[in-house]
Amino acid sequence: MCSPEEEALLQLEEVFSATLGRINSLVLQPLFTDAPEPSDPEGRKCLQLLQQLYRSSQQLWEVTEDSLRSLRERLRHPDTIGLESLLLLRGADHVLQVHVEYIESYTNCVVMQAFQKAAKRRSNYWRRQRKALRQLLWGVSAEGPVGTALVQALRQPLTYHVQQYVLLLQSLRNTMEEHHPTQELVVHAATLFGNLQSFMRQALDHAVATQVLWRTLSSRPREALCTPARRLLQDSQDVPVTVTPLRAERVLLFDDVLVLLQGHTVHTFDLKLVWVDSEQDGCMFHLLTPEEEFFFCSKDPQGQVVWQWKVTQAVCQALRGKKDFPLLGMGLEPSKPPICRSMAYTFLAEGRLCQATYEGEWCQGRPHGKGTLKWPDGRNHVGNFCQGLEHGFGICLVPQASEDKFDCYKCHWWEGSMCGYGICEYGTNQVYKGYFQEGLRHGFGVLESTLQAPQCCKYTGHWKKDQRSGYGIEEDSDKGEHYIGMWQADQRHGPGVMVTQAGVCYQGTFQADKIVGPGILLSEDDSLYEGTFTRDLTLMGKGKVTFPNGFILEGSFSSGTGRGLHTQGVLDTAALPPDPSSSCKRQLGLGAFPVESRWQGVYGPFWDFLRAGCPGDLQEALLGFHVQSSKELRKSQEYLCCERTQPDDSAGRMEDILEELLQHRDPEALQQYLSKALSNSLHPLGKLLRTLMLTFQATYAGIGANKHLQGLAQEEVKQHAQELWAAYRGLLQVALQRKGQAPEEEEDPETRDQQVYGLMLPLMLPSFYSELFTLYLLLHEREDSLYSQGITNLTLFPDTKLLEFLDVQKHLWPLKDLTLTTNQRHSLVRDKCFLSATECLQKVMSTMDPREKLEVLERTYGEIEATVSRVLGQEHKLPMDDLLPLLIYVVSRARIQHLGAEIHLIRDMMDPIHVGGLYDFLLTALEAKVESAISSTFYHPWITPVGQEERSTKKRKEKASWLSKIGVFFFT
Repeated sequence: MCSPEEEALLQLEEVFSATLGRINSLVLQPLFTDAPEPSDPEGRKCLQLLQQLYRSSQQLWEVTEDSLRSLRERLRHPDTIGLESLLLLRGADHVLQVHVEYIESYTNCVVMQAFQKAAKRRSNYWRRQRKALRQLLWGVSAEGPVGTALVQALRQPLTYHVQQYVLLLQSLRNTMEEHHPTQELVVHAATLFGNLQSFMRQALDHAVATQVLWRTLSSRPREALCTPARRLLQDSQDVPVTVTPLRAERVLLFDDVLVLLQGHTVHTFDLKLVWVDSEQDGCMFHLLTPEEEFFFCSKDPQGQVVWQWKVTQAVCQALRGKKDFPLLGMGLEPSKPPICRSMAYTFLAEGRLCQATYEGEWCQGRPHGKGTLKWPDGRNHVGNFCQGLEHGFGICLVPQASEDKFDCYKCHWWEGSMCGYGICEYGTNQVYKGYFQEGLRHGFGVLESTLQAPQCCKYTGHWKKDQRSGYGIEEDSDKGEHYIGMWQADQRHGPGVMVTQAGVCYQGTFQADKIVGPGILLSEDDSLYEGTFTRDLTLMGKGKVTFPNGFILEGSFSSGTGRGLHTQGVLDTAALPPDPSSSCKRQLGLGAFPVESRWQGVYGPFWDFLRAGCPGDLQEALLGFHVQSSKELRKSQEYLCCERTQPDDSAGRMEDILEELLQHRDPEALQQYLSKALSNSLHPLGKLLRTLMLTFQATYAGIGANKHLQGLAQEEVKQHAQELWAAYRGLLQVALQRKGQAPEEEEDPETRDQQVYGLMLPLMLPSFYSELFTLYLLLHEREDSLYSQGITNLTLFPDTKLLEFLDVQKHLWPLKDLTLTTNQRHSLVRDKCFLSATECLQKVMSTMDPREKLEVLERTYGEIEATVSRVLGQEHKLPMDDLLPLLIYVVSRARIQHLGAEIHLIRDMMDPIHVGGLYDFLLTALEAKVESAISSTFYHPWITPVGQEERSTKKRKEKASWLSKIGVFFFT
């Protein structure tokens, strides 16, 4: 059985549905039909508002009809259709939303006085409809304005209807049993329509207040501010407040903007970008906006509280994008606006951001977090911001004025300017990878031409205030020149070495990009000139030329156009032949560029990183990052992206690195850890090593691959090993400090050298081996060529003939190892004796580690003695007279290319601890064998009996030379 409240609801809906039908036909349709089309913009806007109100009224009528049908069904079949079938209960939220949309459409018309303006256009019609309007309203004067009557005609029925909804639903709730199944639905609906009643009252009050405001404002501010959806929330004429420092005459708080009126000037501030400082001082509170900040002062604390509360709630409502329901500040969401927001804003004040649009994250009125800045001239910046300034990683596009090209900066920024590591692709087809300070290139960096550039040039070195300054390398492929030396103010200045593609080397002093003073010049044929030059390395003035054959020309030199080189001096042809090391192997640059300070621009940022405590957020800025090429970035501003290998959780990853470092401090574990760290491009040590590799390749590859630079390269590799070990020690101290543990004691020089040469150098040498070994090959090219020729001569011997030629005693010949086929003699077998020792020695080429090469050499000696012991049937230690010829045999059969260069590299990179020890003895013996092989190039092995005595004499001299070189180790 249905309750009386349900029957009352049915009657209420019937009346309201009929009323809405009459309103639509008598009021709304005539407002925008059969009337002339308004010609003014304001009139057309009012017409659009009335049309929207009509559509909302239609929706309200439709939902009322649906509710009416559900009530009728319920009353017709009370036993089978439950109370929950009523639309007012099961669809209360939908019904509420339709009412809210109608109220908003209606209040928009009230604000813009749409009813009054529409009535004025058809005044005669509305005078005839007064009687019909009085049927819809009560309390309407017969002589009152038609516009007012229209306002009330749409307001009174709805107000009464919602009021009755609330009363009947509350009554229905009171008549229900405590645990009735639909009790929650009834309570929910009653609450919603009770809130709707409050919402409607506030919405109507705000609409009326806003309408009154538009009537009182002058035309200029009204035109700037008046919109249908805008509502006035507070006026300083109602609750007085003063604003400093702007001194506004009137303050208006709307639901979307804060307005300060100052004469004819209207200052508008989007509430989404207004921050209310929670701290207050007496009767004053603080507001922040992107370009301004204000202090609101009230005469009494109550006024201050009113303004601060309303501004705060208006900001919250604006950020949510919908009106608070039921009342301002009483929504379900928190009533305190968030400090951090994401918005777009165009700066208007003069300054570097004038006319720039920022879209991204904000905090307390300043860009803060990730965002994008776009200027009208095409400049773009995408990245991180802090307190209004570019801070952290960012990508900036700067258009070039003359052409449709951009400079692209992918850099780290600090307080608005580039600072730290960055990669810049210039529109001039150049790329810079290096460090910045205060927006200028500063520190270590590489400037290189792209493939599209008309001139191919590359500079690797130090910068100061956007100019090349300090130690640096420049390679000009077009000119075929390679400069190594000092720079100042973008010019070569100070000591320097110039290497040309033709093999000419110059060392001297540069001033303002010009060669000045005396210097030395080494030509490709090893002629040596000492004296003064012109800028293009032409001999000029007093000097001395030492020719490869030992002749010396000393005098004055000059040249002229088309006249060649002229000299006046003395040619000494009686001079002794020069020592080959004085010209052929002369090393340039040693002492001119102290190795400790050569690449401080690379080491410096790493030590800054350590001194800062290895913060993860500074790792990229100080140690660099790697990105893919971004050619598309130049073509469109839409491609502002940069794929970096650096993970987002930098701080967490740095913690893992330091934790792992502490867990691998034992010698064996430490070697594995360092090997892994150096090969990892994301590890600080790996990043440092890759930068050092870059400098090494820039210096000693290409035109820089010159034999006269081998000394520079050798000491540079050793210095890098020392710096990398010091870097590891620095990381270890930071890791211990973070754990609260005591730092390790400082190493003594001997312990440090053991770790550098025994641990770090073998691990990092492969990264430099290609360029370094090339220099050794070039430096020892002549002797290696002679060695190869000598080995070729010795390989013509069969095994027994070669052993005989080398005076190896026959009882030591491993003839048992020779497997003969049918009709084969011992004298024809080749490459079978001492095969295990030969194969062992060949492994010296399979490793880059000097220590492992020495171990291969030691095993080779062991294999020789093992073979002899097997031949003799007992353990046998070979005396020097027997060991040396056997070693020559093994070396000749191993046929190792460039063994001389290998030996010199091993000796230069050998751990100093082995000097004077077994490895030094073995290496010296091997050097003697190489010299012996070289000497064999001067006579053919198939010598005649006539030359037998000469051969024996020569071999005795060679043996004496071997013994003189290695005898000290033998007797030790």
